[in-house]
Amino acid sequence: MTSKIVSDELWAIVEPLLPEPEVSARGGRPPISNRAALTGILFVLRSGIPWHMLPQEMGCGSGVTCWRRLRDWQQAGVWDRLHEVLLQQLHQADRLDWSRACVDSASLAAKKGGSAIGPNPVDRGRPGSKRHLVTNRYGRPLAVQLSGANRNDCQLLASLLDRIPPIQGRRGRPHYRPRKLHADKAYDHRHCRRACHRRSIRPRIARRGVEASQRLGRHRWVVERTFAWLNGFRRLAIRYERRADIHYALTVLGCAMICFNHLKHGF
Repeated sequence: MTSKIVSDELWAIVEPLLPEPEVSARGGRPPISNRAALTGILFVLRSGIPWHMLPQEMGCGSGVTCWRRLRDWQQAGVWDRLHEVLLQQLHQADRLDWSRACVDSASLAAKKGGSAIGPNPVDRGRPGSKRHLVTNRYGRPLAVQLSGANRNDCQLLASLLDRIPPIQGRRGRPHYRPRKLHADKAYDHRHCRRACHRRSIRPRIARRGVEASQRLGRHRWVVERTFAWLNGFRRLAIRYERRADIHYALTVLGCAMICFNHLKHGF
């Protein structure tokens, strides 16, 4: 089961990034291996089952053990580094186009409350979170950020762009800024365009009352497809985690797995 969910190719990328599990001086049973814990985390991410229902037959330990390993690796910055490493490999394979990027957000229900949650204006004010995402022209996720569902998209644009990691090219300075950015009318604000210009990005933001809706999705449909890919991980379709850092860790891991699939299969 471990080899099926965590392939040798994926494990070769993840293993150097993981800290060794701490061994208690008091002795006792040895901790679950990192590969087994990652298997349990990915199984929960893909299937959407509660942590306590993780099957013991998989050999991944308990769901609590996998949850704690997810938390510890998030605090150590493992998931952001994994995403960055996979983006670097995509760039080296010439599969990361920086000529154009797309940005958008998607709201999701937060069933259990917690942090980074607000009343969702499109869900009758029920508690919800918003997932802000920027992708390249082919839908490879470059950066993601969480907020309450009541936050305006334009308020998070600058910080979202700053989350794009620097990707070292074959020569010259690292790439960490797309040349153009496509966005919908929610970003039609002066400070959004200023934020793009300060970062040497040409904004392509739809203007309210000027541009027809029929042509607005000609370049931006790729970010909607990436949201659909993320929702394919059933644990991400609805937010069940009360802690924002845990849900963010799962979201970044989902982005990393999308990049890994693009790197492996070349689509």
